[in-house]
Amino acid sequence: MVKFLSRLFGGGTPPEPEPTSEIYKGFTISPAPLAAGGEYRIGAKIEKDGRVHDLIRADTLRDRDAAISASLNKARQVIDEQGEKLFR
Repeated sequence: MVKFLSRLFGGGTPPEPEPTSEIYKGFTISPAPLAAGGEYRIGAKIEKDGRVHDLIRADTLRDRDAAISASLNKARQVIDEQGEKLFR
């Protein structure tokens, strides 16, 4: 009962802050790791000129900050490899 009331009135664990987006070669990368069974799956949103690509990988990491870093690195790699073709 106490747990329910705590959640109802805003107690409990504060939400994790959103990771910061970055601009890379004209693309906006917003890291978005997905929680998956106590781990975090690599994920990011890549945007340019109103076009969006959702990047999701099977790789998982236990630490959220490491998953954010890996998500940014993977998004940069995809941009380097595919560039504008990413949106086709």
